[in-house]
Amino acid sequence: MESSTLNSLDTFTEEEDMLRESVRRFATDVVAPKVREMDEKERMDPDIIQGLFEQGLMGIETSIEHGGAGSSFTSAIIAIEELAKVDPSVSVVCDVHNTLVNTILRKYGTKEQQDKWLPQLSESKLGSFCLSEPASGSDAFALQTRAAKDGNHWIINGSKMWITNSYEAEIFLIFANVDPSKGYKGITCFIATKDMGIQIAKKEEKLGIRASSTCTLNFDDLRIPDENIIGGEGKGYKIAIEILNEGRIGIAAQMLGLAQGAFDKAVPYTYTRKQFGQPVGTFQGMAFQIAQAAVEIESARLLTYNAARRKEEGKSFTKEAAMAKYWASVIAQRVSGQAIEWAGGVGFTRETGIEKYWRDSKIGAIYEGTSNIQLQTIAKFIQKEYS
Repeated sequence: MESSTLNSLDTFTEEEDMLRESVRRFATDVVAPKVREMDEKERMDPDIIQGLFEQGLMGIETSIEHGGAGSSFTSAIIAIEELAKVDPSVSVVCDVHNTLVNTILRKYGTKEQQDKWLPQLSESKLGSFCLSEPASGSDAFALQTRAAKDGNHWIINGSKMWITNSYEAEIFLIFANVDPSKGYKGITCFIATKDMGIQIAKKEEKLGIRASSTCTLNFDDLRIPDENIIGGEGKGYKIAIEILNEGRIGIAAQMLGLAQGAFDKAVPYTYTRKQFGQPVGTFQGMAFQIAQAAVEIESARLLTYNAARRKEEGKSFTKEAAMAKYWASVIAQRVSGQAIEWAGGVGFTRETGIEKYWRDSKIGAIYEGTSNIQLQTIAKFIQKEYS
């Protein structure tokens, strides 16, 4: 009988294993001491962002030629997961920058655009993805931001809402409609810099991921040159659809890491806290909850890494990405909530940081496609297969 060459989803390359260990050390040594302060101040420490660049975590898939690491998509997912175990706020900074901003330029940018922008995004300048608006959330293509031609420039007017990284970002990918008569086929992707006149109208005060900035942006006659269109006029809707499928695997990894981080903080406590003469974690009621949570985390991990590997292999992964994002979000909220209860009163205090995981988990069911949108996507694939 011939031995199989197929590997488990726990099999990673030497480079991926080394990256995981490197990110884990960075998260533990550099990020962890600042988590509570950043959460309380609702502000990302600039040294953390600089550290992400210095560690090579802001150009993971970007080519070495463009200042990146030239690594795999799974490597990006590993980094996002490991950062989220310590602070989901830092994780989403890395996630959006890599899986949305960098990927758009790598996949759809011209050589000239890649040569100009990717080195900056790999080495020092944070990127932001600007799609959502006050009236276009799940219905993303109902966006009202307009771009009008003016010689060899475009004039953009409108606003964006719920934009991650926008307070600290210097490079922005803006989706605007150049021809509303064409509906969503007029949507176009532009690249702009903060110094062109992007206005931060409001920085949101949020329940969770508070150190990660989420802002409303205004564009008032924002002037952008022709050469800053990415992928061609009217191709923005296609770019957004395709890129968000990849981004959802990133959010699944963030939620997976969050769940594991809460589990790792709470479970050891249950074996040191004694009541009625024994550790509380050894009582059957709690022991079974912990076991169930471990199974659920593992199931989310398998869904997430299966979606990542399918993407790398060039297979269809839209359904798998939706499944991973949906389930990891459910598990993150469930496990982090249980973790608070396992630790009792201590878990309810801010001192331990366990309650923060639960606050951070709520966003998983909302951004980059709500849980209902994921279920709708999955349902469409099922209907197509069985009807």
